[in-house]
Amino acid sequence: MDSLWNRGLVLAPLALGLTVAPAAQEARTLSFDYAARPATVQQVSSTDRDGVSIREITYEKAGTGRNAATLVLPAVASGQPRPAVLFVHWYEPPKPTSNRTEFVEDAVELAKLGTVSLLIDTPWSEPTWFPKRDSEKDYDMSVAQVKEIRRGLDVLLDQPGIDRTRVACVGHDFGAMYGALAVAVDPRPTHFVFMAGTRSFSDWFLFAPKREGQARDRFIAELAPLDPIKFLPRIAPRPVLLQFATNDKFVSTDAARAMADAVGTAKTVKYYDAEHALNAEATHDRQAWLKRELRLAP
Repeated sequence: MDSLWNRGLVLAPLALGLTVAPAAQEARTLSFDYAARPATVQQVSSTDRDGVSIREITYEKAGTGRNAATLVLPAVASGQPRPAVLFVHWYEPPKPTSNRTEFVEDAVELAKLGTVSLLIDTPWSEPTWFPKRDSEKDYDMSVAQVKEIRRGLDVLLDQPGIDRTRVACVGHDFGAMYGALAVAVDPRPTHFVFMAGTRSFSDWFLFAPKREGQARDRFIAELAPLDPIKFLPRIAPRPVLLQFATNDKFVSTDAARAMADAVGTAKTVKYYDAEHALNAEATHDRQAWLKRELRLAP
């Protein structure tokens, strides 16, 4: 990965009302609330593999339009309460996993132990999203995306037989950062996995387009109320797994340590001799942590 440029509610939403004042701009209220309405899930296709059902679906978004997702669950229901996991992928084009397919194998492994997982599309599912985005709307897009992650939770938790005491959110890269905000303001996830995200959205959005001087300062101030590092402490006392790479070009060691320090006491922090994609060891540790924390029988 050479640069970010080339990297290319149950419907009961919890309101977050915070007054913020970016730079000299008029103060505005930051809210991740949205209107509760049925998600109208539609199945597009379904395949079975080793006792696991992989279903491609669409559903009505929190905003306008429909979103695509992959639902992974045991092919045969056991009748027992089932844990649930929401996966939010990374942004790494042109790699083929720079979309919701990143976590299919994770979800299949968990489904064999009775888990229901939802893997959602995001704006960065589109390979050219980063260079083509309207950077003047980064703040508004970010707020909207937190709502959409919460909407994904609506769809996941509306599946039959979900055990609401065992609901995890797993995010990588942008998925980790937006996931941190969503989990912080939504009480429904009971566990969170934060993979190779950084502490501020401006750390990455400033890669392109470039801003200098006062324009740069204003941009950083505008996005500052959304800094993931400010939301990570709010997840406590729910357990958090943080995974970082020691050779990550985009998340410095200092940033990783600062984020780990920001999380409450119920945390596990892992560092890997890897790049931003992490590695097989990280996958193994993540699976083991989820199996243990969600109390999945071997």
